[in-house]
This record gives sequence, structure tokens and C-alpha cells, in this order.
Amino acid sequence: MIVAERKTIPELVDILRPHKNILVLGCGTCVTVCLSGGEREVSIISSALRIASRVQGLNFKIDELTIERQCDNIFIEQAAETIQKADAVLSTACGAGVQAIAERFPEKPVYAGLNTTFLGILEERGVWTEKCAACGTCVLHKYGGICPITRCAKRMMNGPCGGSREDRCEVRPDRPCAWQLIYKRLKDIKQLERLTEIEPPKNWNSSLSGGPRALIREDHKI
Repeated sequence: MIVAERKTIPELVDILRPHKNILVLGCGTCVTVCLSGGEREVSIISSALRIASRVQGLNFKIDELTIERQCDNIFIEQAAETIQKADAVLSTACGAGVQAIAERFPEKPVYAGLNTTFLGILEERGVWTEKCAACGTCVLHKYGGICPITRCAKRMMNGPCGGSREDRCEVRPDRPCAWQLIYKRLKDIKQLERLTEIEPPKNWNSSLSGGPRALIREDHKI
């Protein structure tokens, strides 16, 4: 899941200050799950912006709308008429959703209401943790389903580093050592022999280091 957090209301007021008719556009998928950009959050942000507008004399006129996914043209179409009526759009989607709206409506100012943070999971109530760096070449099968790129502070592909203390990472003592987790997991599934295989240096061309990426499925193209 894509995890994001809301920008502060003062930040949003500064971003929107030049505009009057503003659409706060929510996304009903990932950012809804992480309590940042769904219908409920759109309502909270809109109410806060209305209050700030009255206090600062900005005369914002705020409309609210939430669609299922801002990264999908089928759902964007549902918001097209409302978007066209607005002076600007404050998107509470991830960065991909913001850019999808901006590309579809090139004449319309579209602003990000959230800071897109990482790909992660809900660890416990109110706590999301990063689990995937979207590096483009998944190696989870070699490490018992535990990613050394996101879970190891040093991104070591052949660990451990030897600096952990009592199963805790020496860089982030509040976190478990990823290689201790990998060792235990491989031992539990009887695949410890994987640790004798030397993993070559990672090719980062498939990650963001190689520039913007695209996934093309010829079997789905029309």
C-alpha cells in the first residue's frame, strides 16, 4: 500500500492562497487506508481550510469530492465536470494520482495535499512501516520474504554487518536487525543454505536511479 501523510493546514493555505474556487479531491484507495486522503479526510481538510479562510479573509469557496482512484482515467472521468468548474484542485492522492489529474487537465492548477512517504503495511493501529522500495527487481524469494533493501538500514545484500546488539540495528536501535529476521525466517522454513550464496551487487537501473519507469503489458494493450 502507498503510505502518505497530510501536509499541514498552514502549508495548504499558502499553496492555495492565489485561488478562490477550490476542489479538494480525495482518493478512495491507498491513502484512505492510511487515513490521509479518503472521504473523511477530505471533509476534515475542507473544514479546516474554510476556518482558515474566514480567519485570514481569503474567501475560499471549497468543494469536496472523492473518487475511487485518482490514478485511473475511468474514475477521473467521474470528476471531470467538477474539476473543470474549480479554479484549482487540491489532490489528496499519492504523487502518482496528483500527476494523473494534472496530465488530464493541463490547464488546471493541481496541488498535492499529501506527502507521499513509502510503500508499506499497517503494523498496528495508527502505525505504518515501510516494507518495499519498489526497486524493480524483487529478491524476496532469496531472503525468506524479508526485504534487505528496506529493512536493513545499510541496504546490505550479504549480511549481517556485525554491528547489531541484542537483535537490534546499530543504526536504528528502535528497529530489529533485518538480518537477524532473515536468519530466523530462513531457519524456520529450512532454507538456511541460501545464506551461503553470495548475492552480486544490485543493478539499480530498474529502480528510480534509472529514470522514470513504465510497465508495459503487450497482452493487455489495445
